[in-house]
Amino acid sequence: MIDFKTLKTVYFLGIGGIGMSALARYFHGLGLQVSGYDKTPSPLTAQLEREGMAIHFDARPEEIDALANDGSALVVYTPAIPTDFPELLRARALNLPLLKRAQVLGALTQDHFTIAVSGSHGKTTVSALIAHILQSSGRGCTAFLGGIASNFQSNFVSSNPDLMVVEADEFDRSFLQLEPNIAVVTAVDSDHLDVYGDQDAVRHAFADFVGQIQPGGHLVARWGLEVHEHFPGRSLSYDLTEQSADRWCRQVHTGEDGSRFVLNRGSREFTLRWPGLHNVENALAAISVAELLDIPEDEIAEALASFQGIRRRFEYRLQTPAHVLLDDYAHHPEEIRRLLESVRRIHGRRPLTVLFQPHLFSRTRDLGPDFAEALSRADRVLLLPIYPARELPIAGIDSEWLAALIEARPERRPVEVLPRAQALARIAALQPALLLTVGAGDIDRLVEPLVETLQNLPV
Repeated sequence: MIDFKTLKTVYFLGIGGIGMSALARYFHGLGLQVSGYDKTPSPLTAQLEREGMAIHFDARPEEIDALANDGSALVVYTPAIPTDFPELLRARALNLPLLKRAQVLGALTQDHFTIAVSGSHGKTTVSALIAHILQSSGRGCTAFLGGIASNFQSNFVSSNPDLMVVEADEFDRSFLQLEPNIAVVTAVDSDHLDVYGDQDAVRHAFADFVGQIQPGGHLVARWGLEVHEHFPGRSLSYDLTEQSADRWCRQVHTGEDGSRFVLNRGSREFTLRWPGLHNVENALAAISVAELLDIPEDEIAEALASFQGIRRRFEYRLQTPAHVLLDDYAHHPEEIRRLLESVRRIHGRRPLTVLFQPHLFSRTRDLGPDFAEALSRADRVLLLPIYPARELPIAGIDSEWLAALIEARPERRPVEVLPRAQALARIAALQPALLLTVGAGDIDRLVEPLVETLQNLPV
């Protein structure tokens, strides 16, 4: 493994990714020269450039040639980079030190107390909540987050180098690079079947991850997950309402202004200004970790009350008497189900329109019927073309295919496939009272124009 203390330069292939950018910020904060490539400019790459990192958006193998003369450089890449990308090929040809993002994260956390949050969904929320509790309580941490936390205005926190909070991503089996002291498992749903093949392989991978918890460490996992059976040490379970769990809620109230809940033990009412039943459950996971760290209940409650949420996680972007626009990163059927359940609970019978951008051809193919069932909980569904990310198209798999699955559902919801260029005009014509923009691709770049469109509609 590379001795990070000897590094002077770190070059990122895919620097604009949410996980990669957190690592870039870490090394930049150490005073190293940080630069890299990304496919397209984004608000995040623009922010990294303002912070002093040089980024380009076209293949420049000559940048790799310059690193070869450095002698103290590391190239970090994400699996989303094509294997035939010229800069990656050049780095291999020159035999430069080359590591995946997960390998770097594993090495950085190896000699530090580490809290690793895994799961098919909820990782970013739970990680950010834990980091905020640690910051608010004065413990501090170094946190690598999968979203921009509003309290930090960043996906990276650096206040205590000896306590790490990281997202443990199951894609590409990345989380098997980690050996945490505390592991959190929020869900073990079918996903990334292009990597795993089937759900049994997914379950085995999570069992392997839990098996890598350090001796004397702890597991916090949602009640009912099989991972509890694979861990011989101390295990805490949580669930929103399941009374067999160690942590559950006796009372829950949620609305547009946030949530209030009381744990099964004690009488303190916790407040979370962030709405959504799923976020209350995520808070239970964070509370369980904080208790294992002996953080007093008063400090936990104070931190939860001041948590401001995460960008693109149940984020209200417009709230007027005529129109509400909520933006969310949900890109898995179970995430969409939970999102719509919370929205329905808060907004009652207000007609609900969902603008959804499917993420990955393989995920759409593998989970198509589940997506159709989840999306049919809306009153109207608008589909953008599939966001390919790292993938090439798959014959017969497109948004029209998904629309046909939705149309075949017994709910018979209206569904349309919209070319991206027509989305604003169509939504202006529909004048939705309640609009959700949902997906993990680049749908976020439509949100601000949609806000302006809805604001300018005649009352």
